[in-house]
Amino acid sequence: MSSIKVYYTSVSGSREVKQRQEEVTRILDAYKIKYELIDISVSYQMLQEMRMKTSTPKALPPQIFNGQEYCGDYEMFHEAKENKEILKFLKME
Repeated sequence: MSSIKVYYTSVSGSREVKQRQEEVTRILDAYKIKYELIDISVSYQMLQEMRMKTSTPKALPPQIFNGQEYCGDYEMFHEAKENKEILKFLKME
């Protein structure tokens, strides 16, 4: 059983961030993969948690995890999608 978590923001002035988040959730839905959305706009603590877990002080959403294991960011997700390696990217194989 996977525990995919996607750190995202419900409040963003960036169209690019919104589009990237929508693509990630659309692809996960297409693969029928259950996931939990964690909204970093709820508190500064959630943003700091995401950045600490990714070891990237300026990380932007979306960031994807399987449990506590970091899978990657949007660029890595997109590359996995293009290579038809979503399950591998999500560490579900």
